[in-house]
Amino acid sequence: MNSFLLLIPFLLIRYGLLILLNKKSVKRAAYFPPRVGAEKFAHWIYQISTTAIFLCMLVLSVKIVPTELFYAGLAVYAIGLALCILSVSNFAKPAQNGINLNGLYQFSRNPMYVSYFVFFIGCVLLTQSLLLLGLVLVYQIATHWLILSEERWCVQEFGDEYLQYMKKVRRYL
Repeated sequence: MNSFLLLIPFLLIRYGLLILLNKKSVKRAAYFPPRVGAEKFAHWIYQISTTAIFLCMLVLSVKIVPTELFYAGLAVYAIGLALCILSVSNFAKPAQNGINLNGLYQFSRNPMYVSYFVFFIGCVLLTQSLLLLGLVLVYQIATHWLILSEERWCVQEFGDEYLQYMKKVRRYL
């Protein structure tokens, strides 16, 4: 099975579900706050690595063999999709002031990014591709830098309320 098929549910959740729940949230999700210094470079690495992951998955195939690795990959993939559904649903319904504090946002300040990472690791396990693993790791490192810029923007935008949220809730898990 071509691994690109694994991306279809992800894309439907990431964009389709978000549009269904709240069209304005799509614009919020696509917004990249102003970046400074290394964040500008990280943004390009993020864009390139995302494209490379998608292109790589066009040529990879899922190793459908009943082994522990296959079942682990299937489980991680499914968990990633479930987390993506939950985090996208939570993202679509922010508080009045725009801060997301509900659902998974009570446990992670970045549950969508966490769900993407879990999802992509599931894809790595299902394809058993070291190249895909490398691309996902590069993507995740670049994502961390983007998260730092988003958090700086949130502090500027929401002030003390966001600072208090940062003290209570971890960045990832």
